[in-house]
Amino acid sequence: TDTGSQKDRMVAEEEWLRKWETGNIWFHKERGHPLLQKYLDVLLNGRSGLRIFFPLCGKAVEMKWLADMGHSVVGVEVSEKALKEFFAEHSLPFCEEPIPEISGAKKLQTTSGNIALYCCSIYDLSSSIVGKFDGVWDRGALVAVNPCDRQRYVSLMITLMEKNSSYLLVTVSYDPNKHKGPPFYVPESEIKSLFG
Repeated sequence: TDTGSQKDRMVAEEEWLRKWETGNIWFHKERGHPLLQKYLDVLLNGRSGLRIFFPLCGKAVEMKWLADMGHSVVGVEVSEKALKEFFAEHSLPFCEEPIPEISGAKKLQTTSGNIALYCCSIYDLSSSIVGKFDGVWDRGALVAVNPCDRQRYVSLMITLMEKNSSYLLVTVSYDPNKHKGPPFYVPESEIKSLFG
C-alpha cells in the first residue's frame, strides 16, 4: 500500500489558518458526520458522562451534539476563528482564558463548562494540560496531519487516552498518486502499525 507522492507533502499551520480566514473549509460538515451517528454505541460503549476529545476540531457540530447528551467535550484547533464561529453558530456563551503552559494559547469554554476548546497546536497539548479521555472522535485529524508527523500525532493521542477509551477514526481511501492531499491517504496497514 503505497502512499505515492504524498509521503513528503507538508501543509503549514498558516495554510490551515488561511483556509479558515478565506472560508475555504470544504472539510467542515454542517450536519455532523453520519459515521458518528452510526457508530455512537462503539464510542460510548454503554457509558455516560464521558470526556470526549476532538483533535483538530474546527467547528464540528458533533461537539454540541455530544455535550447535549451529557458528555464533556474537549477540542483543539489552531484557528481561533473556527472556535469562535462554533460558539456563535450554536449561541453558546463562553469565556476565554490563557493557557499558562503554552505561550500565546487560549482556552475557550462554555460558561456551563461542558465544552472546552483549546486554541493552539495539538502538539503543544499534553495530558497534564487537558487530562485524559474516555473517547476520541478523529474525523479529519489523522488524515490532515502531515504524513511525516503521523507517528508524533498518534503517540500524543495514545498518551491522552484512558485505559478503556474508544477511538473512532475516519479515513479516506483513494489513489494517492492522483490527489496530493489533504486529506491524506493512510493505508490500513499503517494505521495498525501506528496504533499497535
